[in-house]
Amino acid sequence: MLCFLRFGAAFSFAEAPAHDDGQNRWIGEAVPHACVRRTPRSAAVTRWSDVLCYVKNAHGASDKKRGRGMRILVVDDEAEIADLVEIYLKNEGYEVVKCYRGDEALAKIASTPIDLAVLDVMLPGADGFTICRKIRESYNFPVIMLTARQEDIDKITGLTIGADDYITKPFNPLELVARIKAQLRRYTRYNGSVHADDGATFDFGGLVIKSDTHECTLYGKEVRLTPIEFKILWMLCEADGRVVSSEELFEKVWGEKYLDSNNTVMVHIRRLREKLHEKPRDPKFIKTVWGVGYKIGK
Repeated sequence: MLCFLRFGAAFSFAEAPAHDDGQNRWIGEAVPHACVRRTPRSAAVTRWSDVLCYVKNAHGASDKKRGRGMRILVVDDEAEIADLVEIYLKNEGYEVVKCYRGDEALAKIASTPIDLAVLDVMLPGADGFTICRKIRESYNFPVIMLTARQEDIDKITGLTIGADDYITKPFNPLELVARIKAQLRRYTRYNGSVHADDGATFDFGGLVIKSDTHECTLYGKEVRLTPIEFKILWMLCEADGRVVSSEELFEKVWGEKYLDSNNTVMVHIRRLREKLHEKPRDPKFIKTVWGVGYKIGK
């Protein structure tokens, strides 16, 4: 393994088939595979320029058109991690805004248009959960949470308050980039001006959802939904009373293979019910068919 250290934080990568070519560059088709993690300060120190050079060689020339100028907010109090994430995202053509404190991030969100936010949970000034709650009060762009803790409660809390995805440390930077791309694809598809069912509207006894404007109202009052929540509700409305399984919801909304132990759909359904002011034991709109899935109430 190769270990790059800057100010006490190390980034580990898979060892390249060929090493130094005498020009301080890593050659071969090496792909970073491992993790971003904390390492004791006694570790060997390698120049930060080596990391930059390695990433460039591993990914090839940057294609600035890929990110299409989309702006991503990265908030992490470990500057080394934020710097590394920035390198990968800029290599994909994204514009990156970095903050190292929660209060700085809140100020930046209020003053700068953001397309997606990557939030560490443990932050000075304001933690990631607080930032996520504030975002959901006014915005519906995707939020990905970073956490160093493995407990399910942190993941559930993040999803419940409005996060769209989470990833635990140590993490593979390439996986984070892939998750960011997936979230942005869904966000631009279901929150943009082009939709496969433009003009369609569903009305279920006071619950109205419109595809062309990406709006949802409950008895005439706006209900702010994240892109994920909107897609889940839209799928249930499209089914028109047919039961939709958790597996079908997950694979169509998230575009990933469903695992039996996955409770992501359940967490988002619970959040949707809260926004619709549903009674936990007798929901009017989103009904559970035990052992099968969910359906829209008619």
